Amino acid sequence: MGTVDDYLAGLEPADRDAVEAIYAIAREVVPDAEQGKGYGMPALTYRGKPLLSVMRTKKHIGIYPFSADAVAAAAPRLDGFDTEKGTIRFQPSAPPPADAIRILVTARRDQI
Repeated sequence: MGTVDDYLAGLEPADRDAVEAIYAIAREVVPDAEQGKGYGMPALTYRGKPLLSVMRTKKHIGIYPFSADAVAAAAPRLDGFDTEKGTIRFQPSAPPPADAIRILVTARRDQI
């Protein structure tokens, strides 16, 4: 089991389902992604660089693509979501749309 799988195993079921769904989309877009770490967080990596991390925090779930440009690429599909330079925040009951995640991951993959 890799670092992402280990992290998922420790989450509450509702959080795990939401986080796992984001990682599943990322793996669909980048099938060569591997489990690893990015800035100390469990993450998917691509060609040795961090691709995406999804983490539960006290108040939300955060998506971290390690790139402000990737967040900007997906921004038109993230109306109503709390976004910042390199982060997208959401509640497990209201995840971002799958097409926004695909755009985000594609943009990050292309940067790498």
